[in-house]
Amino acid sequence: MSFLKLLVMDDVYLQKIKEIGSLEELIEFISPFYPNIDIKEYTLDEIETALFDKYFRLIGKIMIYSPQIMRSFLKDFLLKYEVNNIKQIILGTILNQNIKEKSKNVNFLVEEYLENTQFIKDLLKLSSLDEIQLFLKESKYNKAIREGILYFKKNNEVYVLESFLDQLYYKNLIEKNYSFNKREKEMINLFINYKSEIYNLNVIYRGLKNKIDIKILNQFLLDNYLFLNENKINYLLSLENEAELIQELQRYLIKTKELRPIFAKFGINEKHLMISLENIYLTYCFKKFHIKIGDIDNITIYKILEILIKKEYEIKFIILPNVVRLSEQKYRKLKSYIE
Repeated sequence: MSFLKLLVMDDVYLQKIKEIGSLEELIEFISPFYPNIDIKEYTLDEIETALFDKYFRLIGKIMIYSPQIMRSFLKDFLLKYEVNNIKQIILGTILNQNIKEKSKNVNFLVEEYLENTQFIKDLLKLSSLDEIQLFLKESKYNKAIREGILYFKKNNEVYVLESFLDQLYYKNLIEKNYSFNKREKEMINLFINYKSEIYNLNVIYRGLKNKIDIKILNQFLLDNYLFLNENKINYLLSLENEAELIQELQRYLIKTKELRPIFAKFGINEKHLMISLENIYLTYCFKKFHIKIGDIDNITIYKILEILIKKEYEIKFIILPNVVRLSEQKYRKLKSYIE
């Protein structure tokens, strides 16, 4: 899979993105890593859609050249984006949107790779939460949808519904027993454990920040860890606010031998906690599985995981935040000009 080699930005490129002065310049700069990207309106939604379209097409291309076991794993990975499609359809239904309006927020390319296109088209046709719940009754989404809709009807709040769906995605990854060889399985498990721990920390962070009841939060946590454990997670869950969480995580990361040098290099940005944690954990993962040149089989799986993790990271945490920065900068200039 030689085409994978040139598709991940290195640290120098990522840093340069933060120095770019216009949206047009940004798209031109990243275009070698997103071949044939076509942007017309330069809005956040258009750019985000275009970037993830390239990301999904890349995963689809990887699936073509991958053995069956890797294709199965990649489908489970893509399930996260089907979960997002389902969220968008439910939110659109709550807002009484028609099929055309709801379809705008659905990524059909993901469903094509998952071979679930008809499933999502049928879901789009439904016009009430009761119909959606009945339609999904025999699916893996049954419990999450049932509990989430019940909570929404009582409290007019979709947080529980979205959280149960997110949890379902990670549980599905954790519970699968992929028949990779020993070295490959170590890499896959590290990826799953890293993502699970980041997920747990994000649940706690969002919960403390939004004053969500601890009993509700506890339902969404995963019994799967990398550096933390159940007792540590429960302690973090008991903290009063996100400021205490940040302080406690700083103390813990410094004490963790494997993370200490990485934490010393990057530290934690209190305004962007989850980006900081992603950066620290991501760096650890690729340091842990540095592959020797002659190890051909492991190079392949390493490069696939590198694409999955780093491309998603650069889109979500580097490119899109800078799109927001440049959009706001453009708006301020326009407003100043009008005034």
